[in-house]
Amino acid sequence: MNSHAFMESLKMIMPPPGLTPPLEALWWDAKGDWPRAHVLVDALETKEAMAVHAYLHRKQGDQSNADYWYRRAGEQYRRTSLAEEWNALVAGLVG
Repeated sequence: MNSHAFMESLKMIMPPPGLTPPLEALWWDAKGDWPRAHVLVDALETKEAMAVHAYLHRKQGDQSNADYWYRRAGEQYRRTSLAEEWNALVAGLVG
């Protein structure tokens, strides 16, 4: 799957099969279901999941929690705007 196919999948009711949990979390986040997105990455210890976890807490407005997860994941996906960060995460996870 590439970024374009991922974006097209957002037209569907359910995520396409085979997405990794971090990518599925971003799918649900784009659909407006923050709690469902968070549950997918909450207990995962991969850098990718922690980066998505950080993004989700930043979006929620919980900056101190987001900062904790950014430190654990590294800062490579963090961007000025949430939209830029979401796009960078998707690009990094599908590529």
